[in-house]
Amino acid sequence: MLLPITLTLAAAAALLNMWLAMRVGRTRMSNKVLHGDGGCEPLVKRMRAQANFVEYTPFVLILFGLIELATGPQTWLWLLALVYILARIAHAFGMDHDTPHKARMIGILVTFATILILSIAALYVAYGSMRQVEAPPTLAAHV
Repeated sequence: MLLPITLTLAAAAALLNMWLAMRVGRTRMSNKVLHGDGGCEPLVKRMRAQANFVEYTPFVLILFGLIELATGPQTWLWLLALVYILARIAHAFGMDHDTPHKARMIGILVTFATILILSIAALYVAYGSMRQVEAPPTLAAHV
């Protein structure tokens, strides 16, 4: 079964991760830091923005994929995927600031809300409907 939402989200996440990595690379080059963070605060912020993305996104992708596989593509999944990617972009920009920033907070809150929504949806799909599973036919039924 094709999973268009999950595939689109995975592609967007991969491109976003590349953008985050390029921001790290540019900051490394401009501050002449070859390894580690070199005590460079802007580099630390950008490295953490990318690491934070990499820490959460696999769980989001797994939940999207399993829910979509079980229920098929649904509009609310498309919307949630879009909101998640936009929030992660906001988080990256928010991480560049020296003080707490609204974009970072939005990114954090939307990430947590996305994982919570997907987790509840996954549990509902697995147990909420409690569908009656028919017993497989026995050999005696065919004789």
